[in-house]
Amino acid sequence: MKKHIVVIAGDGIGQEVTAVGQQVLDAIAAKYNHEFTYDTALIGHAAIEATGNPIPEETITKSKASDAILFGAVGHPKYDNDPSAKVRPEQGLLGIRKALGLYANLRPIKLFDELLSASSIRPEILKGADILFFRELTGDVYFGERGRKDEGNTAYDTMIYSRYEVERIAIKAFDAAMTRRKKLCSVDKANVLESSRLWREVIQEIAHRYPEVEVEHQFVDAAAMLLIKDPKRFDVVVTGNLFGDILTDEASQIAGSMGMLASASIGDTTGLYEPIHGSAHDITGKGVANPLASVLSVALMLDISFGMKAEADAVVNAVDSVLKAGFRTRDIADPSTPAEKILGTEQMGAQILQRLNA
Repeated sequence: MKKHIVVIAGDGIGQEVTAVGQQVLDAIAAKYNHEFTYDTALIGHAAIEATGNPIPEETITKSKASDAILFGAVGHPKYDNDPSAKVRPEQGLLGIRKALGLYANLRPIKLFDELLSASSIRPEILKGADILFFRELTGDVYFGERGRKDEGNTAYDTMIYSRYEVERIAIKAFDAAMTRRKKLCSVDKANVLESSRLWREVIQEIAHRYPEVEVEHQFVDAAAMLLIKDPKRFDVVVTGNLFGDILTDEASQIAGSMGMLASASIGDTTGLYEPIHGSAHDITGKGVANPLASVLSVALMLDISFGMKAEADAVVNAVDSVLKAGFRTRDIADPSTPAEKILGTEQMGAQILQRLNA
């Protein structure tokens, strides 16, 4: 099978971890007799420095012509303490999502038994947790009307949703639930917010099409508590943009490190696959970043965009094998990890490739 992939490494450690992800793609192509071709493009701070634009038109053109996008990270410290900056790296990520019509962000939260101790939550609570989040990407306060009034002393951001936005992500979430444990939890704040009342109304309508799926509704504050108290109760979770942004970062701590978590942003055409961590400029260039989230994002790409289930499983199994052998990057190591087992970015990648090439 032939596929064309655009690699958008972005900023900071995105460059380092994406390089490992591409090596994994090459190994899969060689092992399973596929042909993967690549192009590269700029986004974020790197694009601003080169073109003045966080999402150049060339990047959008290349992305639309691809079968999938392997993405790194965006961000730079120079913007963090300057809220007045009109051009920001993060605009690149929002821009490419909009340009490609990527309305659903998938974040699997699945624990490897070897990393149970990496979380601050007790292992007996965590063991067996396997959650798939669907976060809506095109609506909510990130895209609603916003501004200042009262001479700048009052600010507002409008939470807004249209029925079609809720319908299309609901269908993807229900479809996913049918392939899993057939449980879906919809998270909203329908006791307070009108947009959440529409959200719940639409979820209830779509639920009639999936009588085999057990549906529950949780207010976002209760869901945040239950994620820590009893993560195993969740199977598929679907929620809006703001709530999903917060809950998926909370859920990342179930796995012990953001460096372990992959994500996919999908719509009806090209999908974008990225680790959920940021650009982490404090460790950029030191060769210590954890590449496993990028590697697991490759597994999602193989499965979701390319329909290569066996190849995706091979990648996940390689990660599992490396962890079972005791290898760690420093973010997932614990005090009992031998120094010789704590690897850098390239070394961890080499361990994954060794198993894929076996």
